[in-house]
Amino acid sequence: MNLDPETAAFPLDHLVIGKDPDANALAMRSGTFSYKMLNHRVGVLAAWLRGQGLVKGDRVATWLAKTELACIMPLASARAGLVHVPINPVLKQAQVAHIAADSGAKLLISNAGRLKTLEDSSFHKDCALHEVKAVSAALETIATPMEPSAHTTDTNDLAAILYTSGSTGRPKGVMLSHANLTLGALSVAEYLKLSDDDRTICVLPLSFDYGQNQLFSTWAAGGCAVPLDYLTPRDVMKACAREEITTLAAVPPLWVQLVEHEWPEEATRSMRRLTNSGGALTPGLVKQLRAIFGSTTDIYAMYGLTEAFRSTYLDPALIDDNPTSMGTAIPFAEILVVDKSGAVAGPNETGELVHCGPLVAQGYWNDPERTAERFKNAPEAAHYRGMAVFSGDTVKRGDDGLLYFVSRDDAMIKSSGNRISPTEIEEIATESGLIAEAVALGVPDERLGQAIRLFVRPVDRESDPATVTEQLEKYLKQNLPNFMHPRDIMLLSEFPKNPNGKLDRNALASMDIE
Repeated sequence: MNLDPETAAFPLDHLVIGKDPDANALAMRSGTFSYKMLNHRVGVLAAWLRGQGLVKGDRVATWLAKTELACIMPLASARAGLVHVPINPVLKQAQVAHIAADSGAKLLISNAGRLKTLEDSSFHKDCALHEVKAVSAALETIATPMEPSAHTTDTNDLAAILYTSGSTGRPKGVMLSHANLTLGALSVAEYLKLSDDDRTICVLPLSFDYGQNQLFSTWAAGGCAVPLDYLTPRDVMKACAREEITTLAAVPPLWVQLVEHEWPEEATRSMRRLTNSGGALTPGLVKQLRAIFGSTTDIYAMYGLTEAFRSTYLDPALIDDNPTSMGTAIPFAEILVVDKSGAVAGPNETGELVHCGPLVAQGYWNDPERTAERFKNAPEAAHYRGMAVFSGDTVKRGDDGLLYFVSRDDAMIKSSGNRISPTEIEEIATESGLIAEAVALGVPDERLGQAIRLFVRPVDRESDPATVTEQLEKYLKQNLPNFMHPRDIMLLSEFPKNPNGKLDRNALASMDIE
């Protein structure tokens, strides 16, 4: 692989160019696309997008399951000079309206049912809503596909905005360039040792950087991506057998569900690698995966953050003896452990993980204040100059040179592989009109990593607790996606305060809950 980031980056839509034109690239329920067919479909969708009166740099959003259009939209929008904003299909109207409005999307594609929920939102006065079936029909009338973007395309141009939860409220948009995305795809394809005969099952949301890269890294290697919207773990097992899958990426809560089932030999026979991110694998889980998939399947533990795509991976040869390690830097990344004085921490000394190099995003969309908090000049010790991402995660580097996660410095909740803003849950709870104050905390949970515990003080102190809880649960289910629903709702007559008069989260976290 070309390890020079100055020459390795290329326009995002070129991911599907230069491969064997007859090789399988995308296997959908409706049929399989060769690389030649996929490149043609990218050109057709790009031509349709440009025909909507859009200009370079405009944002286009999709709120879709893993349809053909959702899979090719990142490349088509890049070819058309636009910026793709993928929205997780499990999000509810409030989150979708915020993302569409915040990004300034000029166009949003979804199905009829989802679009109907947005009819009363003000953002679509400036955003055209398109039903996916109508778009698919319109594509059949496009006679001349748009040609691939020029090799001279500035790979620092913005290609995507991925929205991720932050610790201080509504999701924030991470700005990713062509270079961020293509170098990330090359990096992953390199360290996973992907090849043109690999078949990757894509079970993670395409709005998630880890999920989106299931497509990109597979195409970078010339392999075939197999998107799957699943309902149960058995659906994943059946697809692995049916599609002769070689690569399965998941997050810890899904692994926990998958290992509870007996995998038939035909579902594991072709598997070459399992990859994990979005939370740490436990030693017990590693043993369970090894028992199912055997010693011939590599298990890759990885760590990443949307602001820098991916940061580290653990050589699969080391995972049985070091199951809790984050590993070392991926290609195109430089990872430093920096202490509070700004110096590089020594072996076994804790510090903040700082990611330097060309995978670092361009900051947060329309949010210079939060950008300045997280994106700063690289430490003096860094080989890569320019901007670095200060992760907020405390780690240490062992004597063996491997990195180990210690703790997270902010209030983010990590549940089912999702980064969840406690503030966002609290805001929705108080918007119900039932609650005067709310605090959401993450509490240990064997299956989820963390479950959500929501402390609330009702507006009406004399109200019946059972009634308030029932009404609040109903409101939260209507306005938050499933992964953000609290496991516990605790009603308090008064919230503990710290000396500054602020809600004392530490006191709430230490409460003895029966």
